[in-house]
Amino acid sequence: MARTRFVGDAGLTARMTTVMFLLGGLFVLLVVGLMAVAAGSGYGTLVPFIGLVGIGIALYQWWSSDTVAMKAMRAREVTPQQAPELHAMIDRLCVLADMPKPRVGVADTSMPNAFATGRSPDRSVVVVTTGILQLLTVEELEGVLAHELAHVAHRDVLVMTVASSAGIVAGMVTQGAQYGAMFGGNRRDGNSALPVWLLMLLVSMVVYAVSFLLLKLLSRYRELSADRAGAYLTMKPAALASALQKISGGMNAIPDRDLRASQAMNAFFIAPAIKGVSLRTLTSTHPTLEQRLEQLARIQAELGRPTP
Repeated sequence: MARTRFVGDAGLTARMTTVMFLLGGLFVLLVVGLMAVAAGSGYGTLVPFIGLVGIGIALYQWWSSDTVAMKAMRAREVTPQQAPELHAMIDRLCVLADMPKPRVGVADTSMPNAFATGRSPDRSVVVVTTGILQLLTVEELEGVLAHELAHVAHRDVLVMTVASSAGIVAGMVTQGAQYGAMFGGNRRDGNSALPVWLLMLLVSMVVYAVSFLLLKLLSRYRELSADRAGAYLTMKPAALASALQKISGGMNAIPDRDLRASQAMNAFFIAPAIKGVSLRTLTSTHPTLEQRLEQLARIQAELGRPTP
């Protein structure tokens, strides 16, 4: 975690380290497994190339995560002259948190949401939608921005971005194996042996499934951590709680096609782009709204206690 005045979270650090270690192991397992499967197929020399492609994807995501995310949301960077109130609010929070100021972006969409991304606190961007600017009060928006700045300080956005590489490579291999099956593929000698493409498909699907679940588990915890850190920084947990309720309720007014178009960014949003769906599932990107409100209520009660 960057040295800031945000409340530290040893649990988040431990989880990020564990997820990166496990996903790194899965990536190695994927490449080694494919090498073993393809050894007798005549395509074994292509497997190291797959490994290099995976490393290249991870490096690309690390280097350009902010640009890719902004393009995905069709967001634009705004200057202090273009958005003076938004910049002033982030200026105050960055001084309060003692952290570098990120770039500021706005996405022209009625969906009320916000996200942060970037490879480091010095190369990060906080983006809000026009929908959230119209929906929230100043105090509520401040709570949302503090939440997003906590993600930057915790560096969990970077971990989420890079850690997704194992799943991306596994997905590429899955598609390649299906393509091989479509055109006959190459099979092992002997009628009883499984086709090479089927073994590749099984290995890659297992890696993809495990990486998918690990990232979802980390994603839920990091949202609770950012809620805590943001609430303690502003000392106004009730404002963040009110913002989360408004954002979740506001999703119901957004057309389904607009929500579907943004769902690839769900893991990075302050609230997922869904409506009328329970989040009590293993694959949810966020904790339930009830869990988040309960935590903020506990912080509010703690801050309201007289100092002994």
